[in-house]
Amino acid sequence: MGIKRDQADVWFSKAVRLRDGCCVRCGTTETLQAMHIVGRRNKAVRWSLDNAAAGCAACHRYFTENPLAFTDFLTQLWGDGHLEILREKAREILKTTKELRKEISAHYRAEVRKKEEDPDHEIISYN
Repeated sequence: MGIKRDQADVWFSKAVRLRDGCCVRCGTTETLQAMHIVGRRNKAVRWSLDNAAAGCAACHRYFTENPLAFTDFLTQLWGDGHLEILREKAREILKTTKELRKEISAHYRAEVRKKEEDPDHEIISYN
């Protein structure tokens, strides 16, 4: 059974896809998905924009099946510093509640709407 998704996940995914606009690997705008770097089970970074990039379904599958290639790609895209900060954030523990997930959902819903109204708006991460 997969990890349950709720509105926080839905709005986070929309924010990632809107922020990046296309697959960060191949540039297509078709079948965009949010690709998590550290898996969604890690709640400390599950909804962090530092932990996701937009990818088409094919590139997402490729990187899922080739995690070392994903790491190499991300190092070239964002640099070692970004990944080290992400590793540190991922070591934290975050226990979620229904209220917290509602807060995260509301944050990303508002960010998506701001970006849709103003294409120059930079989406701000919840954490």
